[in-house]
Amino acid sequence: MQLQEYLDISTRGEMARLSKAIGVAQPIVSFWVSGRRQVPAERCPEIEKLTEGKVTCEELRPDVNWAVLRNSGK
Repeated sequence: MQLQEYLDISTRGEMARLSKAIGVAQPIVSFWVSGRRQVPAERCPEIEKLTEGKVTCEELRPDVNWAVLRNSGK
């Protein structure tokens, strides 16, 4: 699921909650949602966790080889 889809079906104020939880200003999250800015790769795992896996790292940044990164900690 894309971040925009997640926010569309979530409760009101979810973008504010998400931005606060990851420590960025709400307009930054808005830029990510609109595609004006790319989500930094280091933020993707936080977003995946906060969305309970509904928005995955692979969906946020398909250009990153997440399989390698996920397995590097083992």
